[in-house]
Amino acid sequence: MAVTDPTFYRSPAAAVAAAPERLAYVAAFDPARTRNDALAVVDCDAGSSSYGSVVGWAELPSAGNELHHFGWNACSSALCHEGHAGHHELERRYLVVPGIRSSDTFVLDTKPDAMHPKVIHTIEASELAAKAGYSRPHTVHCGPDGIFMSALGGANGSDGPGGVALIDHDTFEVIGPWEADHGPQFFSYDVWWHLRHDTVVTSEWATPSMLESGLNPDDLLGRKFGHHLNFWSMSGRKLTQRVDLGDQHQMVLEVRPAHDPTKAWGFVGVVISVEDLSASVWLWHRAGDRWAVDKVITIPAEPADPSSLPPALQPFGAVPPLVSDIDLSVDDRWLYVSCWATGELKQYDVSDPFHPRETASVRLGGIVRRQPHPSAPDMPLRGGPQMVEVSRDGRRVYFTNSLYGAWDEVFYPDGVGAWMAKLDADVSAGGLVPDTRFFPHSDEFRGLRVHQVRLQGGDASSDSYCFTN
Repeated sequence: MAVTDPTFYRSPAAAVAAAPERLAYVAAFDPARTRNDALAVVDCDAGSSSYGSVVGWAELPSAGNELHHFGWNACSSALCHEGHAGHHELERRYLVVPGIRSSDTFVLDTKPDAMHPKVIHTIEASELAAKAGYSRPHTVHCGPDGIFMSALGGANGSDGPGGVALIDHDTFEVIGPWEADHGPQFFSYDVWWHLRHDTVVTSEWATPSMLESGLNPDDLLGRKFGHHLNFWSMSGRKLTQRVDLGDQHQMVLEVRPAHDPTKAWGFVGVVISVEDLSASVWLWHRAGDRWAVDKVITIPAEPADPSSLPPALQPFGAVPPLVSDIDLSVDDRWLYVSCWATGELKQYDVSDPFHPRETASVRLGGIVRRQPHPSAPDMPLRGGPQMVEVSRDGRRVYFTNSLYGAWDEVFYPDGVGAWMAKLDADVSAGGLVPDTRFFPHSDEFRGLRVHQVRLQGGDASSDSYCFTN
């Protein structure tokens, strides 16, 4: 029996053509780890009287989890199982929400009341450690064989190797580690794949001990963070190739493969170069029977008066962009790049992925500028565009402003507060305009900070597709 969930789309074009999202789910956490974490639910229906406001709240049963990245239990990749028994009842219903600090993972049911999801299951840190050998779960992707969940750390307090745990679609039990052989891979961060090319791609941040007490400048200047992109055999679950981007390029984070399943390329963002404080975006692609990775975007640091900078940046007299997230539209046409420290969200036309062309930019927040939102011109903003999510049709771009609890104050010593913005995108010629009606902030998030966004019915970074039509 075929999967029938209407939010499972056979192709990228089908996803683009489907009805728009009405709700956004937003991870919210208390950096002091005293108040319970939560998922905030924001109204995205432009015709609603509560548009742009927090309309639902799902409080978790505990504090100190630091909700970070999360994802759906199932999505369009389930259609790869058409005709296979055991998967016909799958639906995009549950949000799988890891706590990057606690290593507990919470499963919330959105079906009875989409505005008020309920926790129905918890994957305890002890189960993740015992069955998969991992801790500090980070990224969740719904895959064709289960739920893939990357993790930064190893079990029992060890720093690693980090890797990917496989979670059962139906029971949410930890099946075990996805990898059969790590090879030399040690750092972990993001995971995604090319289904038709039997390839999984993973990136590298750092170990938990390098992250959880804040950013240590000696680790950065000592080039101790991850600087490789890793390619794996999906069927063999083994590392097949590592590409070193150069140890000056520190923190290789979000991987965004092309959505068209016939294409064998994708983008990855690099936070910082220790040589000149620039950030960069790299393209991976096939080169014969191997993978090649080329830098295709460089974003320079911006000179600044040292007196306007936090102590960590004063010796440099400049603000690094700190590219902390990128997102690729479902039609593979537009790439969005978050420059968290300079407070800029950039749009690139990547019709030719080897030669991206910048087409628009919007400034909000930023270490020096503190650029206000146009709907609140007297409110200087802290933080900047960070986690970015694009609607399936590419016309709406959402983002939040917190990077990571222990690192926010390194660059914004007075904190980042909490805010979320939406931009309207021109998907024909390029362009971005802030939506003045959409700016939930401050008390709407009940004193918590906000991180990743997931859109009802899917978004640009949640689904992989099995077909081209």
